[in-house]
Amino acid sequence: MDAVAIFCFLSVLLVLGKLIRLGVPVLQRLYLPSSVIGGLLGLLVLSFAGKYFPADMIKTMGKLPGFLINVIFAAIFLGTVTPKLKEIFKMALPQLCMGQMLAWGQYVIGLGLAGFLLLPVFGVNVAMGNLLEIGFEGGHGTVGGMSQTFLDFKWEEGIALGYTVATGGMILGILIGMMLINWALNKGHINSVRTFSERNRSEQIGIYQADERPSAGKQTVFCDSIDSLAWHIALLGISILIGYGMLKGLQYGEVALFPENKTRLFTGFPLFPLCMIGGVLVQLLFQKMKVNYLIDHGQMQRLSGASLDFLVVAAVATIRLEVVAANWLPLTIMMAVGLLWSVFLLMFVAPRLFKSAWFECAIAEFGQGLGVTATGLMLLRTVDPENKTVAAASFGYKQLIHEPIMGGGLWTALALTLVFTIGWLPVWCFSLVMLLVWIGISAVIIKRNRKK
Repeated sequence: MDAVAIFCFLSVLLVLGKLIRLGVPVLQRLYLPSSVIGGLLGLLVLSFAGKYFPADMIKTMGKLPGFLINVIFAAIFLGTVTPKLKEIFKMALPQLCMGQMLAWGQYVIGLGLAGFLLLPVFGVNVAMGNLLEIGFEGGHGTVGGMSQTFLDFKWEEGIALGYTVATGGMILGILIGMMLINWALNKGHINSVRTFSERNRSEQIGIYQADERPSAGKQTVFCDSIDSLAWHIALLGISILIGYGMLKGLQYGEVALFPENKTRLFTGFPLFPLCMIGGVLVQLLFQKMKVNYLIDHGQMQRLSGASLDFLVVAAVATIRLEVVAANWLPLTIMMAVGLLWSVFLLMFVAPRLFKSAWFECAIAEFGQGLGVTATGLMLLRTVDPENKTVAAASFGYKQLIHEPIMGGGLWTALALTLVFTIGWLPVWCFSLVMLLVWIGISAVIIKRNRKK
């Protein structure tokens, strides 16, 4: 019955979140997703009336994000045709530099603050430094996917703190992002902004008119053989299975090669980055067989989006407030410095790095760096609603390289296990070197832009 109760509870929260957003204009102006609103409502309910809910139900609900993130990452590349690396670099190198500097900087700042300041002063777990990138750029899904890693390394509090960073990052990304957009508008850096008051009523409340409803994807198989949605869900399951097999292979291989090691790198390695690789392999197989037309990216996006909404509402609702209260000061310090890093890159580096549409390109990275990809795209649509600049294409191309590495990619997963196994200082040093590498590449681009 726990599964029924959890599904019903989360469904009620999502619907209430949407209804509250419909009735409260300030939430519409803040562009807060219904899943976040519903999650905060659930957090309120469980904080004051949690004793009336079965303990097993709340515990199981807290594990749900760890499963749903596998679906989201498996769907990323299914139904897409990946361009050649040369084409990606040609189109999006400055955008990639911005994204990589932002993400590696979050590790340098987070681990540096945790190791040099927060650990000796507040006695925090040094892995708190990882939460800046995990929560800001990775978001609720990445925190959920890393839950088992936190548990394996005996730091369960990291889950609640990670969800807090993710929630705070999303809200900060939207609020500060809109402030920066107003600043850019006043300075004349942009002129295509559609303010909230300029949007039609449907856009403001987030409901399509009957004659404006877009397609949710195309059916690729006849339903009398197999329902198209079931077909796409099954492909996601196969992608996750491949990722699961890879993870088990890595774990067994590590034991076989290093039987005397007490600390295992892949014991706590999360599944979801490998599900993304599983999705890539399935897509490549279908392309090789020339049947890739059987996978529709639109349907994959809808399955991914639905998973994300349920993931976020479950993640926010199950935040342990007592853990947050005990760590609010070091958490606030780390998030504040991380925010300043994002603002610095946007205001001082981006104008020199991008040859054209610098603010449009930078605000997308700012939004993603604080509140995951969805926030970045929302801010980008605000400043470039008709895609008149290169920003949308550049951001999309950059994601093909950036996302498999950062924001829940392979490095995000590996960095946390490395901090627990070999310590924070080597990971911090490596992050610093990588940040300097991307700063160097950016400096070359800036110099080239000046000559032109």
